[in-house]
Amino acid sequence: MENGTSPFYFNFIMFEDQGLYRYLYFCMCLPLYIAIITSNIIIIIVVSLEETLHKPMYFLISCLSINSLYGSVAFFPRFMMDLLSDIHLISRPACFTQICVIYLYASYEFSILGIMAYDRYVAICQPLHYHNNVTLKIRQLIAFAWTYPMFIVGLIVYLSVKLPLCDNRIARIFCSNWAVVRLSCVDTRLNNAIGMLGTITSIFLPLVFVLYTYLRILLVCRKSSTEYRGKALQTCLPHIVTFVNYSITTFCEITLSRYEPNELNPFILVILSLEFVVIPPILNPLIYGLKLPEIRKHILKLLSFQKMIS
Repeated sequence: MENGTSPFYFNFIMFEDQGLYRYLYFCMCLPLYIAIITSNIIIIIVVSLEETLHKPMYFLISCLSINSLYGSVAFFPRFMMDLLSDIHLISRPACFTQICVIYLYASYEFSILGIMAYDRYVAICQPLHYHNNVTLKIRQLIAFAWTYPMFIVGLIVYLSVKLPLCDNRIARIFCSNWAVVRLSCVDTRLNNAIGMLGTITSIFLPLVFVLYTYLRILLVCRKSSTEYRGKALQTCLPHIVTFVNYSITTFCEITLSRYEPNELNPFILVILSLEFVVIPPILNPLIYGLKLPEIRKHILKLLSFQKMIS
């Protein structure tokens, strides 16, 4: 590896010296993973089966749940396997596949949140244009939100795959692009530039757009009646909570990726990494299932029906 050959396996060094605690961590992660899978599937089933929920806002909520399942599958099975294993090697193809899936999960989340903000903006600020600007265009909006991240993430991963590497040790609990780029034996300015472009266009631009739309919504609500303001803010609150939560976890992940592993306490490193891939998938269905009365009502109906059958 000193001559710039590329190792076929990467080694997750963060799992070393866990001792018997690894069984405790596994027992904590397994019910959490089951809860994520179950809660998000319930949201998807309820939105799919109930015709009254066949509206753009609820369709976008189900897209968030699909994305949560997608991101969780990329992380949890491998993570729990590493907890129980004495060997923490991941093949090069599997590592880059995990990078691709997790980065697409992150990009999709912001894209969907951006469309949700646009949906609320048109519904509240331009209600007469809602059918033409949102209802008729929701499939095109979703297609764009999923297509562009595929292009930019694919380019980022392609450039990383081409790099010759001088080491195979990754100081993370999952494969991340910057952790692999750090192992390179050659100049990585092109990777840095494309990575920055991807971060700006797929994360920061949607973030700015969401902030702008909610600012416009607040300005409209200020001039409206108290009743209208209450209804508008009630429908926006779950989206705002989800957006703030995901922005914080993503900021932590981006900041974390720029630190050298030995500059941070290993415990903090693990907690911040887990926050990025664990909190949004479990929090999103709880927020939408509990805060939106239409979804909550149909979830309770579905659960009561299941009890009657059993």
